[in-house]
Amino acid sequence: MFSTRPATPADAEAITRQRRQMFLDAGLATPEQADSMAANFTAWVHRHLEAGTYLGWLTEDTGQANKIVAGAGLYLIEYPPHWQHPTPLRAYLLNFYVDPGLRGQGLAGKLLRLAMEETRRRKIRVVTLHASHLGKPVYDKFGFEPSDEMKFLNTFD
Repeated sequence: MFSTRPATPADAEAITRQRRQMFLDAGLATPEQADSMAANFTAWVHRHLEAGTYLGWLTEDTGQANKIVAGAGLYLIEYPPHWQHPTPLRAYLLNFYVDPGLRGQGLAGKLLRLAMEETRRRKIRVVTLHASHLGKPVYDKFGFEPSDEMKFLNTFD
């Protein structure tokens, strides 16, 4: 049996562990890169959970002493008003993770629905994310579409 609850600042380390594993499972980072990210992420997510700019949900397996088996996050970001979205708040979905043995059972979809309900409740028009090959089918099914966003990564000496 699974139970989903809102994340609290006390969950920062658990969220970080899932985020680290998410990048490893998707083949997007080496263990060293994932460790480097995790070293900085716990304090970041703790601060944003406290401030209310990061909202998270954690799914626990109640049959395994409430072991956290899935999670998702919603980062609230203030952007300049735009003609397509005159209010400045946008939402960024991140940290969607389901333990490998439980994938395909609808846990990610349930977490996505909770996050999207929150964006509707807050009247947030623009919701973005970066999907791995593991998560893309879930977002496609929900109706997410590719955007024209571009990026540039600076290099430093």
